[in-house]
Amino acid sequence: MRKSFESDIQHLKDELLLLGSMVEQSTLDAVEALKKRDLQASRRIYETDLKINAKRYAIEEQVMVLIATQQPMAHDLRLLASILEVAGELERMGDYAKGIAMINLRMGEQPLLKPLVDVPRMAQIGTSMLHRALTAFVNEDAETARQIPAEDDEVDLLYNQVYRELMTFVLENPKNIERANWLLWVAHNLERLADRVTNICERTIFIVTGEIKEIKSSYDELKENSN
Repeated sequence: MRKSFESDIQHLKDELLLLGSMVEQSTLDAVEALKKRDLQASRRIYETDLKINAKRYAIEEQVMVLIATQQPMAHDLRLLASILEVAGELERMGDYAKGIAMINLRMGEQPLLKPLVDVPRMAQIGTSMLHRALTAFVNEDAETARQIPAEDDEVDLLYNQVYRELMTFVLENPKNIERANWLLWVAHNLERLADRVTNICERTIFIVTGEIKEIKSSYDELKENSN
């Protein structure tokens, strides 16, 4: 029975990694489609989002079956509960990618207000964080999970840089506000993706230690101290 249970757990972890890979690629594809103003590619993001949603619900169903049939305790129960949580986080990250695709489609034939430089960097950093956070999760590597959230500071700084540049365009010409707002929402989605990576890291630590503790980046602490 134990070997069968461990096999089921490993299958769930593999499925979670696959879901994470789908989200990573969807995010990068969404930003690339926006950069190239490729509307057809953005439409494909919608199709991918449906697959992401289906994969999330399939994982949830498998977890619930294991909880009901195996009655796990302690560490195993923390792991299964955390898989549920992380699957939900990944599905919401997929929604961010879909949101970026939606923005590209809404822009229609209008050109970008400015070439994308910092936005692709945000996507690369965020998806790299996500990939490593999921690896730490399935390996139950709490030490790595504690380190990854610090990288969110770089994403926050890039978001602020994008915001400042876009506001400059708006101040120069108020007619730019709609196109500026589109790109700001793109950057916001990527900033939120990186934030959710921290949630995954917190779950990894919870599995190992049994404690749920919020991980704050130095940027978050600075904002709190300034309030």
